[in-house]
Amino acid sequence: MAEERIRSISELDFSVAKTVHPSPEDWRDHVIYFLLVDRFDNGKRNPPYDGSMGDRNRDARLGDQIHGGTIKGIKRRLKYLKNLGVTTLWLSPIFKNRAERGSIHGYAIQDFLSVDPHFGTLEEFKDLVDSAHKLDMRIVLDIVINHTADNWGYENDMYPAFDQNGTRFPFGYWRSKHSLPEEFDGDDAVWPLELQDPDCYSRRGVITDWNNEEQSKQGDFFVLKDLDLNNPKVLETMVAIHKYWIAETDIDGYRIDTVKHVDTNAIVVFFNSIKEYAESIGKKNFLLFGEIVGDDAAITKYVGHQNPNGDRIQALDAALDFPLYFVLDEVLKGTKSMSQLRDRYTSAQQTYLHSDGSDCLVTFLDNHDQTSRQFYRFLYGSQDKQLAILGVGYLLTTPGIPAIYYGTEQGFDGGGDMRMPFQDNQIRECMFGGDWGAFGTSGMHFFDTENPLYKEISKIAEVRAEEPALRYGRFYFRDVSEDGQHFWYPDGGNGLLAFSRIHDSDEVLVVINIRDHAEANYITIDNEITPPGTLLVDALNKKNTLLTLSQGGRTSALVTMPPMSISIFKRAKEKK
Repeated sequence: MAEERIRSISELDFSVAKTVHPSPEDWRDHVIYFLLVDRFDNGKRNPPYDGSMGDRNRDARLGDQIHGGTIKGIKRRLKYLKNLGVTTLWLSPIFKNRAERGSIHGYAIQDFLSVDPHFGTLEEFKDLVDSAHKLDMRIVLDIVINHTADNWGYENDMYPAFDQNGTRFPFGYWRSKHSLPEEFDGDDAVWPLELQDPDCYSRRGVITDWNNEEQSKQGDFFVLKDLDLNNPKVLETMVAIHKYWIAETDIDGYRIDTVKHVDTNAIVVFFNSIKEYAESIGKKNFLLFGEIVGDDAAITKYVGHQNPNGDRIQALDAALDFPLYFVLDEVLKGTKSMSQLRDRYTSAQQTYLHSDGSDCLVTFLDNHDQTSRQFYRFLYGSQDKQLAILGVGYLLTTPGIPAIYYGTEQGFDGGGDMRMPFQDNQIRECMFGGDWGAFGTSGMHFFDTENPLYKEISKIAEVRAEEPALRYGRFYFRDVSEDGQHFWYPDGGNGLLAFSRIHDSDEVLVVINIRDHAEANYITIDNEITPPGTLLVDALNKKNTLLTLSQGGRTSALVTMPPMSISIFKRAKEKK
Protein backbone atom coordinates (compact mmCIF):
# COMPACT_ATOMS: atom_id res chain seq x y z
CA MET A 1 0.00 0.00 0.00
CA ALA A 2 1.46 3.34 -1.05
CA GLU A 3 2.13 5.91 1.65
CA GLU A 4 -0.18 8.89 1.64
CA ARG A 5 1.59 11.94 0.26
CA ILE A 6 1.58 15.23 2.16
CA ARG A 7 0.77 18.11 -0.15
CA SER A 8 0.95 21.19 2.10
CA ILE A 9 2.72 22.32 5.27
CA SER A 10 -0.77 22.98 6.66
CA GLU A 11 -1.09 19.19 6.98
CA LEU A 12 2.04 18.81 9.13
CA ASP A 13 1.91 17.70 12.75
CA PHE A 14 4.89 18.71 14.87
CA SER A 15 3.86 16.78 17.98
CA VAL A 16 5.77 13.62 18.86
CA ALA A 17 4.09 10.39 19.83
CA LYS A 18 6.93 8.96 21.95
CA THR A 19 9.97 10.03 23.90
CA VAL A 20 12.64 11.16 21.49
CA HIS A 21 16.15 9.74 21.44
CA PRO A 22 18.39 12.16 23.35
CA SER A 23 21.14 14.18 21.70
CA PRO A 24 24.81 13.52 22.48
CA GLU A 25 26.25 15.76 25.18
CA ASP A 26 29.25 16.54 22.98
CA TRP A 27 29.48 15.77 19.26
CA ARG A 28 33.26 15.46 19.59
CA ASP A 29 32.53 12.05 21.11
CA HIS A 30 31.27 10.93 17.71
CA VAL A 31 32.79 9.59 14.52
CA ILE A 32 30.73 10.48 11.44
CA TYR A 33 30.48 8.32 8.31
CA PHE A 34 29.16 10.02 5.18
CA LEU A 35 27.52 7.90 2.49
CA LEU A 36 25.55 8.35 -0.71
CA VAL A 37 22.36 6.38 -0.29
CA ASP A 38 22.23 5.26 -3.94
CA ARG A 39 25.80 3.97 -3.80
CA PHE A 40 26.02 2.22 -0.42
CA ASP A 41 24.00 -1.02 -0.33
CA ASN A 42 21.16 -2.38 -2.45
CA GLY A 43 20.21 -5.20 -0.09
CA LYS A 44 21.21 -7.95 -2.51
CA ARG A 45 23.61 -10.82 -1.87
CA ASN A 46 26.52 -9.94 -4.11
CA PRO A 47 29.78 -11.91 -3.71
CA PRO A 48 32.69 -10.18 -1.95
CA TYR A 49 35.38 -8.36 -3.91
CA ASP A 50 37.97 -10.91 -5.01
CA GLY A 51 40.99 -8.58 -5.07
CA SER A 52 41.24 -8.14 -8.84
CA MET A 53 41.70 -4.55 -9.93
CA GLY A 54 39.53 -4.58 -13.06
CA ASP A 55 40.38 -2.98 -16.37
CA ARG A 56 39.64 0.61 -15.23
CA ASN A 57 38.05 1.32 -18.62
CA ARG A 58 34.44 1.80 -17.53
CA ASP A 59 32.00 3.86 -19.53
CA ALA A 60 31.89 7.03 -17.42
CA ARG A 61 28.24 7.57 -18.30
CA LEU A 62 27.28 4.57 -16.18
CA GLY A 63 28.25 6.55 -13.09
CA ASP A 64 25.45 9.03 -13.65
CA GLN A 65 22.74 6.39 -13.46
CA ILE A 66 20.68 5.31 -10.47
CA HIS A 67 22.29 2.11 -9.21
CA GLY A 68 19.88 1.00 -6.53
CA GLY A 69 21.19 1.70 -3.04
CA THR A 70 18.37 1.66 -0.49
CA ILE A 71 17.50 2.64 3.06
CA LYS A 72 16.99 -1.03 3.94
CA GLY A 73 20.46 -1.72 2.61
CA ILE A 74 21.92 0.82 5.03
CA LYS A 75 20.09 -0.80 7.92
CA ARG A 76 21.62 -4.20 7.28
CA ARG A 77 25.12 -2.66 7.38
CA LEU A 78 24.74 -0.89 10.73
CA LYS A 79 26.86 -3.45 12.59
CA TYR A 80 29.55 -3.22 9.90
CA LEU A 81 29.68 0.51 10.59
CA LYS A 82 29.41 0.15 14.37
CA ASN A 83 32.38 -2.24 14.40
CA LEU A 84 34.38 0.22 12.29
CA GLY A 85 33.96 2.74 15.11
CA VAL A 86 31.27 4.86 13.46
CA THR A 87 28.74 6.43 15.81
CA THR A 88 26.88 8.78 13.46
CA LEU A 89 25.67 8.25 9.90
CA TRP A 90 25.44 11.29 7.65
CA LEU A 91 23.18 10.40 4.72
CA SER A 92 22.94 12.19 1.40
CA PRO A 93 19.44 13.69 0.90
CA ILE A 94 16.70 11.06 0.92
CA PHE A 95 13.99 13.42 -0.38
CA LYS A 96 12.24 12.85 -3.68
CA ASN A 97 14.33 14.23 -6.56
CA ARG A 98 13.23 14.94 -10.10
CA ALA A 99 13.07 11.66 -11.98
CA GLU A 100 15.91 12.60 -14.30
CA ARG A 101 19.33 11.29 -15.15
CA GLY A 102 21.99 12.68 -12.85
CA SER A 103 19.77 13.16 -9.78
CA ILE A 104 21.26 10.25 -7.82
CA HIS A 105 23.10 12.57 -5.46
CA GLY A 106 19.85 13.79 -3.90
CA TYR A 107 20.41 17.55 -4.12
CA ALA A 108 17.81 18.20 -6.86
CA ILE A 109 14.72 18.02 -4.67
CA GLN A 110 11.26 17.95 -6.19
CA ASP A 111 9.23 16.96 -3.11
CA PHE A 112 10.63 18.05 0.25
CA LEU A 113 8.05 15.99 2.19
CA SER A 114 8.53 12.57 0.55
CA VAL A 115 11.22 9.91 0.58
CA ASP A 116 12.55 9.22 -2.90
CA PRO A 117 10.94 5.90 -3.96
CA HIS A 118 14.29 4.75 -5.38
CA PHE A 119 15.55 4.63 -1.79
CA GLY A 120 12.49 3.23 -0.04
CA THR A 121 9.66 4.46 2.13
CA LEU A 122 9.16 6.75 5.10
CA GLU A 123 8.46 3.75 7.32
CA GLU A 124 11.73 2.14 6.22
CA PHE A 125 13.61 5.32 7.05
CA LYS A 126 11.99 5.54 10.48
CA ASP A 127 12.96 1.93 11.05
CA LEU A 128 16.57 2.74 10.10
CA VAL A 129 16.68 5.61 12.60
CA ASP A 130 15.19 3.43 15.34
CA SER A 131 17.63 0.60 14.59
CA ALA A 132 20.57 3.00 14.69
CA HIS A 133 19.43 4.39 18.04
CA LYS A 134 19.25 0.89 19.51
CA LEU A 135 22.95 0.55 18.64
CA ASP A 136 23.65 3.97 20.25
CA MET A 137 24.26 5.48 16.82
CA ARG A 138 22.83 8.71 15.43
CA ILE A 139 21.43 9.74 12.03
CA VAL A 140 22.17 13.11 10.38
CA LEU A 141 20.35 14.06 7.18
CA ASP A 142 21.81 16.18 4.40
CA ILE A 143 19.36 18.95 3.51
CA VAL A 144 19.08 21.76 0.95
CA ILE A 145 17.36 25.05 1.75
CA ASN A 146 19.10 27.18 -0.90
CA HIS A 147 17.43 25.78 -4.00
CA THR A 148 15.10 23.22 -5.51
CA ALA A 149 15.54 20.98 -8.53
CA ASP A 150 15.02 22.29 -12.06
CA ASN A 151 11.28 22.06 -11.38
CA TRP A 152 10.32 24.97 -13.63
CA GLY A 153 11.61 26.79 -16.65
CA TYR A 154 12.14 30.39 -17.68
CA GLU A 155 10.34 31.60 -20.79
CA ASN A 156 11.36 29.65 -23.89
CA ASP A 157 13.07 27.17 -21.54
CA MET A 158 16.19 29.32 -21.42
CA TYR A 159 18.88 29.25 -18.73
CA PRO A 160 19.73 32.96 -18.71
CA ALA A 161 22.89 34.33 -17.15
CA PHE A 162 22.50 36.18 -13.86
CA ASP A 163 20.81 39.54 -14.27
CA GLN A 164 23.07 42.28 -12.88
CA ASN A 165 20.32 44.94 -12.89
CA GLY A 166 18.37 43.50 -9.99
CA THR A 167 15.23 42.66 -11.96
CA ARG A 168 13.61 39.26 -12.05
CA PHE A 169 13.12 37.25 -15.21
CA PRO A 170 9.48 36.35 -15.98
CA PHE A 171 8.38 32.94 -14.74
CA GLY A 172 7.90 30.49 -17.58
CA TYR A 173 6.13 27.25 -16.66
CA TRP A 174 6.14 24.29 -14.27
CA ARG A 175 7.74 21.11 -15.56
CA SER A 176 4.85 18.64 -15.53
CA LYS A 177 2.72 16.27 -17.50
CA HIS A 178 -0.30 18.51 -16.90
CA SER A 179 -1.22 22.06 -17.83
CA LEU A 180 -3.13 23.12 -14.69
CA PRO A 181 -1.81 23.23 -11.10
CA GLU A 182 -4.86 21.42 -9.76
CA GLU A 183 -3.92 18.49 -12.00
CA PHE A 184 -0.29 18.22 -10.83
CA ASP A 185 0.72 14.84 -9.45
CA GLY A 186 3.72 13.87 -7.32
CA ASP A 187 6.17 13.95 -10.23
CA ASP A 188 5.11 17.42 -11.40
CA ALA A 189 6.22 20.91 -10.33
CA VAL A 190 7.46 21.12 -6.72
CA TRP A 191 6.06 20.14 -3.32
CA PRO A 192 4.80 21.23 -0.85
CA LEU A 193 2.35 23.35 -2.78
CA GLU A 194 3.43 26.50 -0.88
CA LEU A 195 6.52 26.45 -3.12
CA GLN A 196 4.37 26.49 -6.27
CA ASP A 197 4.30 30.28 -6.18
CA PRO A 198 6.72 31.84 -8.72
CA ASP A 199 7.52 34.55 -6.17
CA CYS A 200 9.17 31.90 -4.01
CA TYR A 201 12.16 32.02 -6.39
CA SER A 202 14.82 34.66 -6.98
CA ARG A 203 14.48 34.30 -10.78
CA ARG A 204 17.72 36.19 -11.44
CA GLY A 205 19.29 33.61 -13.75
CA VAL A 206 22.31 31.32 -13.49
CA ILE A 207 25.43 32.21 -11.47
CA THR A 208 28.31 33.10 -13.79
CA ASP A 209 30.67 34.74 -11.30
CA TRP A 210 30.98 32.57 -8.20
CA ASN A 211 33.04 35.23 -6.40
CA ASN A 212 30.31 37.83 -6.73
CA GLU A 213 28.33 37.78 -3.48
CA GLU A 214 25.09 39.02 -5.02
CA GLN A 215 25.19 36.32 -7.68
CA SER A 216 26.24 33.69 -5.15
CA LYS A 217 23.28 34.50 -2.89
CA GLN A 218 20.56 35.10 -5.50
CA GLY A 219 21.57 33.18 -8.61
CA ASP A 220 20.55 29.72 -9.73
CA PHE A 221 23.02 26.99 -8.84
CA PHE A 222 23.59 25.76 -12.40
CA VAL A 223 20.11 24.49 -13.40
CA LEU A 224 18.88 24.27 -9.78
CA LYS A 225 16.42 27.04 -8.98
CA ASP A 226 17.33 29.51 -6.23
CA LEU A 227 14.79 29.92 -3.44
CA ASP A 228 14.15 33.47 -2.24
CA LEU A 229 14.65 32.96 1.49
CA ASN A 230 14.16 36.68 2.06
CA ASN A 231 10.50 35.97 1.30
CA PRO A 232 8.98 35.14 4.73
CA LYS A 233 6.66 32.58 3.16
CA VAL A 234 9.61 30.61 1.77
CA LEU A 235 11.57 30.66 5.00
CA GLU A 236 8.50 29.67 7.00
CA THR A 237 7.94 26.76 4.61
CA MET A 238 11.52 25.50 4.85
CA VAL A 239 11.44 25.69 8.66
CA ALA A 240 8.15 23.77 8.78
CA ILE A 241 9.46 21.08 6.43
CA HIS A 242 12.51 20.39 8.53
CA LYS A 243 10.69 20.51 11.86
CA TYR A 244 8.39 17.85 10.42
CA TRP A 245 11.26 15.47 9.61
CA ILE A 246 12.54 15.71 13.19
CA ALA A 247 9.08 15.10 14.65
CA GLU A 248 8.25 12.26 12.28
CA THR A 249 11.54 10.35 12.20
CA ASP A 250 13.50 11.24 15.39
CA ILE A 251 16.68 12.13 13.47
CA ASP A 252 19.58 13.71 15.33
CA GLY A 253 20.94 16.44 13.08
CA TYR A 254 21.13 18.17 9.72
CA ARG A 255 24.04 18.93 7.44
CA ILE A 256 23.07 21.99 5.38
CA ASP A 257 24.23 22.11 1.77
CA THR A 258 25.53 25.25 -0.03
CA VAL A 259 25.38 27.45 3.07
CA LYS A 260 27.42 30.32 1.68
CA HIS A 261 24.81 30.76 -1.05
CA VAL A 262 22.17 31.49 1.61
CA ASP A 263 21.70 34.92 3.15
CA THR A 264 23.13 34.97 6.68
CA ASN A 265 19.92 36.32 8.22
CA ALA A 266 17.93 33.44 6.72
CA ILE A 267 20.39 30.89 8.11
CA VAL A 268 20.17 32.49 11.57
CA VAL A 269 16.37 32.30 11.56
CA PHE A 270 16.43 28.73 10.27
CA PHE A 271 19.05 27.68 12.84
CA ASN A 272 17.26 29.15 15.82
CA SER A 273 13.85 27.87 14.73
CA ILE A 274 15.11 24.31 14.30
CA LYS A 275 17.27 24.33 17.44
CA GLU A 276 14.47 25.70 19.63
CA TYR A 277 11.96 23.21 18.25
CA ALA A 278 14.36 20.30 18.78
CA GLU A 279 15.04 21.43 22.35
CA SER A 280 11.31 21.73 23.03
CA ILE A 281 10.77 18.04 22.28
CA GLY A 282 13.83 16.83 24.18
CA LYS A 283 16.70 16.95 21.68
CA LYS A 284 18.92 19.35 23.61
CA ASN A 285 21.90 19.22 21.26
CA PHE A 286 20.44 18.66 17.80
CA LEU A 287 23.35 19.12 15.36
CA LEU A 288 23.31 21.66 12.55
CA PHE A 289 26.50 21.84 10.51
CA GLY A 290 27.06 23.28 7.09
CA GLU A 291 29.06 23.29 3.90
CA ILE A 292 30.94 26.58 3.65
CA VAL A 293 33.67 26.36 1.04
CA GLY A 294 36.22 28.93 2.12
CA ASP A 295 38.71 29.97 4.77
CA ASP A 296 38.18 30.50 8.49
CA ALA A 297 36.97 34.06 7.90
CA ALA A 298 34.20 32.73 5.63
CA ILE A 299 33.25 30.03 8.11
CA THR A 300 33.02 32.39 11.07
CA LYS A 301 30.34 34.39 9.31
CA TYR A 302 28.10 31.48 10.29
CA VAL A 303 29.85 29.69 13.17
CA GLY A 304 30.64 31.57 16.37
CA HIS A 305 31.06 34.95 14.64
CA GLN A 306 31.49 37.98 16.86
CA ASN A 307 30.29 41.36 15.61
CA PRO A 308 32.28 44.49 16.53
CA ASN A 309 29.41 45.54 18.83
CA GLY A 310 29.69 42.24 20.69
CA ASP A 311 26.48 40.64 19.40
CA ARG A 312 26.95 36.97 18.68
CA ILE A 313 25.57 35.54 15.45
CA GLN A 314 24.78 31.86 15.89
CA ALA A 315 23.91 30.45 12.50
CA LEU A 316 25.33 26.92 12.78
CA ASP A 317 26.78 24.60 15.41
CA ALA A 318 29.64 23.61 13.13
CA ALA A 319 30.98 23.65 9.59
CA LEU A 320 33.03 21.37 7.41
CA ASP A 321 36.71 22.14 7.93
CA PHE A 322 37.64 23.18 4.40
CA PRO A 323 40.78 25.05 5.54
CA LEU A 324 42.17 21.73 6.78
CA TYR A 325 40.97 19.89 3.67
CA PHE A 326 42.83 22.36 1.44
CA VAL A 327 46.22 21.32 2.90
CA LEU A 328 45.92 17.93 4.62
CA ASP A 329 45.91 15.77 1.48
CA GLU A 330 49.14 17.20 0.15
CA VAL A 331 50.91 17.32 3.52
CA LEU A 332 50.25 13.64 4.19
CA LYS A 333 51.43 12.81 0.68
CA GLY A 334 54.61 14.85 1.15
CA THR A 335 53.95 17.43 -1.56
CA LYS A 336 53.24 20.31 0.83
CA SER A 337 55.22 21.43 3.85
CA MET A 338 54.11 20.38 7.32
CA SER A 339 54.37 24.06 8.20
CA GLN A 340 51.15 24.65 6.25
CA LEU A 341 49.40 22.23 8.57
CA ARG A 342 50.70 24.14 11.59
CA ASP A 343 49.58 27.40 10.00
CA ARG A 344 46.07 26.01 9.63
CA TYR A 345 45.78 25.39 13.40
CA THR A 346 47.30 28.76 14.23
CA SER A 347 44.54 30.34 12.14
CA ALA A 348 41.88 28.30 13.95
CA GLN A 349 43.15 29.33 17.37
CA GLN A 350 43.15 32.99 16.35
CA THR A 351 39.75 32.86 14.66
CA TYR A 352 37.32 30.81 16.76
CA LEU A 353 36.53 32.81 19.87
CA HIS A 354 36.67 30.98 23.20
CA SER A 355 37.50 27.77 21.33
CA ASP A 356 40.21 26.02 19.33
CA GLY A 357 37.58 25.16 16.76
CA SER A 358 37.43 21.51 17.79
CA ASP A 359 33.77 21.74 18.79
CA CYS A 360 32.63 23.56 15.66
CA LEU A 361 34.62 21.97 12.81
CA VAL A 362 33.84 18.68 11.05
CA THR A 363 37.10 17.38 9.63
CA PHE A 364 37.36 15.26 6.48
CA LEU A 365 39.83 13.91 3.91
CA ASP A 366 37.53 13.93 0.88
CA ASN A 367 33.89 13.64 -0.11
CA HIS A 368 31.51 13.27 -3.03
CA ASP A 369 31.67 16.85 -4.26
CA GLN A 370 35.16 18.29 -4.08
CA THR A 371 36.37 21.82 -4.59
CA SER A 372 39.66 23.37 -5.75
CA ARG A 373 41.20 20.19 -7.17
CA GLN A 374 40.37 17.38 -9.56
CA PHE A 375 37.63 14.95 -8.60
CA TYR A 376 39.59 12.37 -6.65
CA ARG A 377 39.48 10.41 -3.46
CA PHE A 378 42.27 10.66 -0.93
CA LEU A 379 43.86 7.43 -2.20
CA TYR A 380 43.68 8.35 -5.89
CA GLY A 381 47.06 7.66 -7.51
CA SER A 382 48.57 6.34 -4.28
CA GLN A 383 50.73 3.24 -4.52
CA ASP A 384 50.31 2.41 -0.82
CA LYS A 385 46.82 1.89 0.59
CA GLN A 386 48.33 2.29 4.07
CA LEU A 387 47.97 6.01 3.45
CA ALA A 388 44.25 5.68 4.25
CA ILE A 389 45.11 4.56 7.77
CA LEU A 390 47.36 7.58 8.24
CA GLY A 391 44.73 9.96 6.85
CA VAL A 392 41.79 8.68 8.87
CA GLY A 393 44.09 8.18 11.85
CA TYR A 394 45.00 11.85 11.64
CA LEU A 395 41.32 12.87 11.69
CA LEU A 396 40.60 10.59 14.65
CA THR A 397 43.42 11.99 16.78
CA THR A 398 43.32 15.74 16.01
CA PRO A 399 40.81 18.46 17.02
CA GLY A 400 37.39 18.38 15.42
CA ILE A 401 34.49 16.04 14.74
CA PRO A 402 35.90 13.50 12.26
CA ALA A 403 33.93 12.43 9.17
CA ILE A 404 34.93 9.43 7.03
CA TYR A 405 33.76 9.21 3.42
CA TYR A 406 32.28 5.83 2.60
CA GLY A 407 34.65 3.34 0.98
CA THR A 408 37.82 4.87 2.43
CA GLU A 409 38.05 1.94 4.83
CA GLN A 410 38.07 -0.39 1.81
CA GLY A 411 40.73 1.51 -0.13
CA PHE A 412 38.47 3.20 -2.69
CA ASP A 413 40.66 5.33 -4.96
CA GLY A 414 38.42 6.76 -7.67
CA GLY A 415 39.27 9.96 -9.51
CA GLY A 416 38.90 11.87 -12.75
CA ASP A 417 39.47 15.12 -14.61
CA MET A 418 36.98 17.72 -13.36
CA ARG A 419 36.99 19.37 -16.80
CA MET A 420 35.34 16.31 -18.31
CA PRO A 421 31.62 15.44 -17.96
CA PHE A 422 30.47 12.87 -15.39
CA GLN A 423 33.88 12.71 -13.67
CA ASP A 424 32.44 13.43 -10.23
CA ASN A 425 30.90 9.98 -10.39
CA GLN A 426 34.38 8.46 -10.37
CA ILE A 427 34.42 9.23 -6.64
CA ARG A 428 30.91 7.87 -6.08
CA GLU A 429 31.56 4.16 -6.45
CA CYS A 430 29.03 1.54 -5.31
CA MET A 431 29.99 -0.28 -2.12
CA PHE A 432 27.68 -3.09 -3.21
CA GLY A 433 29.31 -3.41 -6.63
CA GLY A 434 26.58 -3.35 -9.25
CA ASP A 435 27.68 -1.85 -12.56
CA TRP A 436 29.76 0.83 -10.85
CA GLY A 437 31.94 -0.87 -8.28
CA ALA A 438 35.32 0.41 -7.17
CA PHE A 439 38.53 -0.41 -9.06
CA GLY A 440 36.64 -0.79 -12.35
CA THR A 441 34.79 -3.88 -11.10
CA SER A 442 31.15 -4.88 -11.12
CA GLY A 443 28.96 -7.28 -9.21
CA MET A 444 31.15 -7.56 -6.07
CA HIS A 445 30.54 -5.96 -2.68
CA PHE A 446 33.17 -4.21 -0.51
CA PHE A 447 32.00 -4.82 3.06
CA ASP A 448 35.15 -6.71 4.01
CA THR A 449 35.71 -6.62 7.77
CA GLU A 450 39.06 -8.40 7.29
CA ASN A 451 40.43 -5.64 5.08
CA PRO A 452 43.58 -4.34 6.85
CA LEU A 453 42.40 -0.75 6.38
CA TYR A 454 39.06 -1.50 8.04
CA LYS A 455 40.75 -3.30 10.93
CA GLU A 456 43.38 -0.63 11.61
CA ILE A 457 40.91 2.26 11.36
CA SER A 458 38.59 0.47 13.80
CA LYS A 459 41.50 0.08 16.25
CA ILE A 460 42.31 3.79 16.11
CA ALA A 461 38.62 4.67 16.55
CA GLU A 462 38.50 2.39 19.60
CA VAL A 463 41.49 4.17 21.15
CA ARG A 464 39.84 7.53 20.43
CA ALA A 465 36.68 6.39 22.22
CA GLU A 466 38.74 5.40 25.27
CA GLU A 467 40.86 8.56 25.48
CA PRO A 468 39.18 11.88 26.37
CA ALA A 469 42.42 13.66 25.42
CA LEU A 470 41.94 12.62 21.78
CA ARG A 471 38.45 14.11 21.76
CA TYR A 472 38.74 17.26 23.86
CA GLY A 473 42.42 17.72 24.64
CA ARG A 474 44.56 20.75 23.91
CA PHE A 475 46.59 20.29 20.75
CA TYR A 476 50.34 20.87 20.37
CA PHE A 477 52.59 20.09 17.44
CA ARG A 478 55.88 18.66 18.72
CA ASP A 479 59.32 19.60 17.53
CA VAL A 480 61.79 16.83 16.70
CA SER A 481 65.52 16.19 16.71
CA GLU A 482 67.94 13.77 15.13
CA ASP A 483 70.51 14.01 17.92
CA GLY A 484 68.45 14.90 21.00
CA GLN A 485 70.07 18.32 21.24
CA HIS A 486 68.94 20.42 18.28
CA PHE A 487 65.15 20.51 17.88
CA TRP A 488 63.11 21.86 14.99
CA TYR A 489 59.61 21.60 13.57
CA PRO A 490 59.66 19.29 10.54
CA ASP A 491 59.14 21.03 7.25
CA GLY A 492 60.02 19.36 3.96
CA GLY A 493 62.22 16.31 3.61
CA ASN A 494 62.80 14.33 6.79
CA GLY A 495 61.10 14.45 10.16
CA LEU A 496 58.17 12.76 11.87
CA LEU A 497 54.78 14.42 12.15
CA ALA A 498 54.18 14.43 15.91
CA PHE A 499 51.66 16.10 18.19
CA SER A 500 50.30 15.82 21.72
CA ARG A 501 46.74 15.99 22.99
CA ILE A 502 46.65 17.05 26.63
CA HIS A 503 43.58 16.79 28.85
CA ASP A 504 43.93 17.50 32.56
CA SER A 505 46.81 15.28 33.71
CA ASP A 506 46.90 13.04 30.64
CA GLU A 507 49.11 13.43 27.58
CA VAL A 508 48.66 11.32 24.45
CA LEU A 509 51.48 11.49 21.90
CA VAL A 510 50.61 10.72 18.29
CA VAL A 511 53.42 10.10 15.81
CA ILE A 512 52.96 9.64 12.05
CA ASN A 513 55.62 8.69 9.56
CA ILE A 514 54.44 9.71 6.08
CA ARG A 515 57.68 8.55 4.41
CA ASP A 516 58.25 5.31 2.52
CA HIS A 517 61.26 4.60 4.72
CA ALA A 518 61.83 4.26 8.46
CA GLU A 519 62.42 7.45 10.48
CA ALA A 520 63.88 7.94 13.97
CA ASN A 521 63.53 11.23 15.87
CA TYR A 522 63.67 12.49 19.41
CA ILE A 523 60.30 14.12 20.09
CA THR A 524 59.53 16.74 22.72
CA ILE A 525 57.07 15.71 25.45
CA ASP A 526 55.47 17.74 28.25
CA ASN A 527 57.98 17.91 31.11
CA GLU A 528 55.45 18.07 33.97
CA ILE A 529 52.72 15.72 32.76
CA THR A 530 55.09 13.15 31.28
CA PRO A 531 58.40 13.63 33.17
CA PRO A 532 61.68 11.81 32.45
CA GLY A 533 61.51 8.12 33.25
CA THR A 534 57.86 7.71 32.23
CA LEU A 535 57.05 4.55 30.27
CA LEU A 536 54.79 5.11 27.27
CA VAL A 537 52.98 2.33 25.43
CA ASP A 538 51.64 2.39 21.88
CA ALA A 539 47.91 1.78 22.14
CA LEU A 540 47.95 0.27 18.63
CA ASN A 541 50.81 -2.11 19.36
CA LYS A 542 51.44 -2.87 23.03
CA LYS A 543 54.92 -4.22 22.26
CA ASN A 544 56.00 -0.78 21.11
CA THR A 545 57.16 1.27 24.13
CA LEU A 546 59.08 4.48 24.87
CA LEU A 547 60.96 5.73 27.92
CA THR A 548 61.03 9.50 28.29
CA LEU A 549 64.44 11.15 28.71
CA SER A 550 65.87 14.39 30.05
CA GLN A 551 68.10 15.66 27.28
CA GLY A 552 68.97 19.02 25.78
CA GLY A 553 67.13 20.86 28.53
CA ARG A 554 63.80 19.20 27.81
CA THR A 555 61.90 15.94 28.15
CA SER A 556 61.83 13.87 24.99
CA ALA A 557 61.63 10.31 23.73
CA LEU A 558 63.42 8.57 20.90
CA VAL A 559 60.80 7.25 18.51
CA THR A 560 61.58 4.89 15.63
CA MET A 561 58.75 4.56 13.12
CA PRO A 562 58.41 2.07 10.27
CA PRO A 563 57.47 3.43 6.84
CA MET A 564 53.91 4.76 6.47
CA SER A 565 52.88 4.16 10.07
CA ILE A 566 51.04 5.72 12.99
CA SER A 567 51.49 5.20 16.74
CA ILE A 568 49.48 6.50 19.69
CA PHE A 569 51.57 6.58 22.88
CA LYS A 570 50.13 7.00 26.34
CA ARG A 571 51.36 6.47 29.88
CA ALA A 572 51.63 2.81 30.83
CA LYS A 573 49.14 1.71 33.46
CA GLU A 574 50.72 1.14 36.84
CA LYS A 575 50.62 -2.44 38.05
CA LYS A 576 48.63 -2.97 41.22
